[in-house]
Amino acid sequence: MWLSDLVLSEIIEEGFKYQESEEAGGPEIEYTKPVKGVLFSHKLHVKDLGLLCESRHMAIFEMEAFKSQRNPDFNMDSLYKGKYCGACHDGKIAFASNTKCATCHIGVKGLERLKKKAQAVEKK
Repeated sequence: MWLSDLVLSEIIEEGFKYQESEEAGGPEIEYTKPVKGVLFSHKLHVKDLGLLCESRHMAIFEMEAFKSQRNPDFNMDSLYKGKYCGACHDGKIAFASNTKCATCHIGVKGLERLKKKAQAVEKK
């Protein structure tokens, strides 16, 4: 499943949230702040990899989508130092946050493509 196949459920300044499903364990999310075009997949992390929600939420991330990126230190430097996504994306547990950039960062053009697809689906 890709974001363009999902139903858009919320658009706010910090990003887009797609309708969650029990199967995925939470919504698929596109972040637009602090950097546009960053993806997070609950399906990949929860269903495919089998990570427990409690192992990340509360210890690393709040349960509220988009809350962490409102913090002034939510940036790549913090990730490189082991905070936020970098707590696991350290090169030992998962690929290091300074490698495989395009895995999470689809960029502005990728984000615009996904928004257009989502809007087209909503109109149907």
